[in-house]
Amino acid sequence: MDLPFDLNEVSGIAIDKSNKVIWMVNDSGNKPLLFGIDGSGKISKTIKIEAKNKDWEDLTMDPSGNLYIGDFGNNANASKTLSILKIAADSLKNNPKTVVPEVIRFKYPDQKKFPPKKSKRHFDCEAFFYYQDNLYLFTKSRSPKQKGKTNLYTLPTKKGNYEATYISTFNTCEESRCWVTSADINAKGDKMAILTENSVFVFSNLNTSDFFKSDYKRYTFAYDSQKESVTFKNDSILYIADEYLGVSGGNLYSFKID
Repeated sequence: MDLPFDLNEVSGIAIDKSNKVIWMVNDSGNKPLLFGIDGSGKISKTIKIEAKNKDWEDLTMDPSGNLYIGDFGNNANASKTLSILKIAADSLKNNPKTVVPEVIRFKYPDQKKFPPKKSKRHFDCEAFFYYQDNLYLFTKSRSPKQKGKTNLYTLPTKKGNYEATYISTFNTCEESRCWVTSADINAKGDKMAILTENSVFVFSNLNTSDFFKSDYKRYTFAYDSQKESVTFKNDSILYIADEYLGVSGGNLYSFKID
């Protein structure tokens, strides 16, 4: 499905069955807008979020319909103002023009310098999801020799200032395009997907105390593009979106998994 040009830098997607839309956001440099896409791929809702789009990098939704926008892109690993914007489910009803979010501010417990030296730049983030009253964040490594390294942290879902809790580390690969760009968990809570530009890792039989200790399978993509967003349509199909780069991308794909 071709996406509208207004979403040429799509960075996060989440399915909202109650409002019959797929919510989408763009990343840094774009207006602070939340877009709702209908089944034909057209924009049916546009909501201004009363917050700056410093670097919106992913989107997730909890079972109550609250949305969370990850404003935690941190390419240079120099930012001290990382946050997640929580948009209450009630505020999305009746086609509002603007919404004021709650703000969850946080820092990483193991980052001491801003920025750290290049070999320790593991504090960018483009991926997270909601699960059982917690937010799970997967970092994107900017270290030249560890591009596949991702650290897993948790945060509360209520507004406030927090130090994230570190859980564990996983390495996707040692290739140049295997850094983590999005993540999601299915409705049952028994499958997790971690997206990179060239593949998706699907974890099953989840160990919920440490997702990385679960079984997993890697699916490598045949189509080369800047894939930035993933969400579960159901237990066997993922939706994946990529950015428009002038000659390729700008689409929403269905991807079948086991």
